[in-house]
Amino acid sequence: MSADLTYDCRQDFADELIKLAESDERIVAVCNDSVGSSNLVGFRDRFPERLINVGIAEQDLVGVGAGLANGGKIPFVSAAAPFLTGRALEQIKADAAYSNTHVILCGQSPGMAYGELGPTHHSIEDLSWMRAVANLPVVVPADPVQTRQAVRWAVENPGPVFIRIPRFKVPVVTPDDAPFGPGLSNTLTEGDDVTVIAIGTLVSRALRAAEILRAEGIGLRVINMPFVDPFDVEAALAAARETKGIVTAEEATISGGLGAAVASLVATEQPVRMRILGVPNVFAPTGSASFLLDHFGLTADGIAAAARELLGHGLHV
Repeated sequence: MSADLTYDCRQDFADELIKLAESDERIVAVCNDSVGSSNLVGFRDRFPERLINVGIAEQDLVGVGAGLANGGKIPFVSAAAPFLTGRALEQIKADAAYSNTHVILCGQSPGMAYGELGPTHHSIEDLSWMRAVANLPVVVPADPVQTRQAVRWAVENPGPVFIRIPRFKVPVVTPDDAPFGPGLSNTLTEGDDVTVIAIGTLVSRALRAAEILRAEGIGLRVINMPFVDPFDVEAALAAARETKGIVTAEEATISGGLGAAVASLVATEQPVRMRILGVPNVFAPTGSASFLLDHFGLTADGIAAAARELLGHGLHV
């Protein structure tokens, strides 16, 4: 597919869910008055008896999902990411993770995708919250290919999982033969100078940063890390050994997400200089998703600048 084409991963989520449900009657969808925003209209039309709408009651949403899982169903519990993770954190911890139920938590429109709706709708804390819960894999697909892979993997995985379903349109970046699973990553470009470990919407921007730096004679290794927890420890340690620094890039707060995970690893196992790109410890303002990514330097130029800093090029370090 052309890198110039971009896709709304919510459609791939919905299409893959319907495809799997055609052959597995255990699959059901549970939502919180979010049939449209979760792209579940097609699922509802095809399987009206297998869509449960609990209304705007996120704690019930997760509890109902856990009950369905205990009854032998495979529930895809879908809601806007800020409300699914913020309002139902206790139920996610107790009913899904601690109870080890096969609940698939689908955080729709995560990060700053709801831009103009402001700080209440930005889901920038979800990775930190979800990573803090034991027995809960955290998945951030980078494109439609990985979104479909995540849906398929979640059905086969017997326990709970949290998946971010991107709304901000992204190009396809995943090679056809790329592996997908806990502790696995995809190295998209090779480089010996600096490594960028990116997730979600930032992966394609990291690839553009690699192009910018290649023209300057700087080799940027770009790693797409779809599982934020458990992440690919070996790839991160190899980057720390083999390159001069690591930049992490995520559409989330830098307190507790991908960058924090990588930093805590290398600090104890293979110390290396780092730059952690994301939202600093502030409430993201109101504005379009594109504006907000630019505002926080979550761009190809911002990633390239961070890599130059680690090498001592450009800005003083």
